Amino acid sequence: MSGWMPYFIAVLLVLGGMLPVWAMVHAKELRPHLMLAERYEGSDALEQFGVSEKYDGVRAFWDGVNLMTRSGRVISAPAWFLAQLPDEPLDGELWLGYGRFSEVSGLIRRHDSDSHPLWQEIIYQVFDMPEHEGLFAERYKAMVELLGANAASDVRPVQQYRLQDQQELDDLLEKTLSAGGEGLMLHRWDSHYIAGRSHHLQKVTLRDDAEAIVVGYQPGKGRLAGMMGALKVRLDDGRIFEIGTGFTDAERASPPQIGTRVRYTYRGLTREGFPRFASFDRIRPPE
Repeated sequence: MSGWMPYFIAVLLVLGGMLPVWAMVHAKELRPHLMLAERYEGSDALEQFGVSEKYDGVRAFWDGVNLMTRSGRVISAPAWFLAQLPDEPLDGELWLGYGRFSEVSGLIRRHDSDSHPLWQEIIYQVFDMPEHEGLFAERYKAMVELLGANAASDVRPVQQYRLQDQQELDDLLEKTLSAGGEGLMLHRWDSHYIAGRSHHLQKVTLRDDAEAIVVGYQPGKGRLAGMMGALKVRLDDGRIFEIGTGFTDAERASPPQIGTRVRYTYRGLTREGFPRFASFDRIRPPE
């Protein structure tokens, strides 16, 4: 399909009231409008939340026909993998295991991804059903019934825990981090699926993380002469700052290209509102 036709169809869907609540028109594609997490501040009663592991993979939305990134770009997955997925829309994470994010990211960027043997190791960790109209407790029950709890399956519902106090949360976080995990997610049992950033979904990590766009480079000095010393990046509000740590020598020799979206970690904000102790984490998959 090319030319004006995708726009025409999208307009018809909107006018006819057929566009799902999770989607919005974006260029020539339907962009899934997903639920995003705020940072946990410890002010809510933990018994109100389901607690699960925060998987370090690539966010993937299944609309019943296509598996896509959060920007709406269709992921070239093998037919046998897609055949395992139900007709119901799902929200989850493509995951290979601890410390293997770059492999997942590289896989979905490949034009021949559907023929790559790495798909044999991919697990689709499913954490929600966006089209289900019930509260999260109801959605989770429906998700487990739909997908089953088979640990050998390539498509698995993410396990939710019920915790009572901060000590239990701290213990689970320590256990998760010790195993190589990234953190935890808190999801209110009594919440509907709300597109956009929501207090009903919170992340628990030891450090904050955010994303920015590469706009330039600061040359290295001393041992780093001839390589990149720091990345100049632009925040969503337009301000620019530098990230100078967290890089391997290979990444400094071949830094992310200008225009690339990168993720960084930090510890709070400076008085001026810039990330404190910002450290490069990874290149984000293209959207």
